[in-house]
Amino acid sequence: MNISMHFEGYAEKIIAEALRQGLVKTKAEALRLGLLELNDKYGLVATDLEQKELEQDLAEFDRMEKRLAAKSTKLHHAKSIDEIFA
Repeated sequence: MNISMHFEGYAEKIIAEALRQGLVKTKAEALRLGLLELNDKYGLVATDLEQKELEQDLAEFDRMEKRLAAKSTKLHHAKSIDEIFA
């Protein structure tokens, strides 16, 4: 996707300083870095690793539900964490 953008004021100063300090080589790289930071802060889109871990967790939950339904595994109720690991 190609986009033409014009920045002024505060945003322009941030990009210029990032370039000056060598944090980024181009304005486009500054924008990409900003988008990645936005995603890190708000979790807008899962990374490939996060998506893979989520799928593995969901598969494990499915396996646990099947074991519980087949009564091959029992749930143990505990009043505290210490009781679980005692």
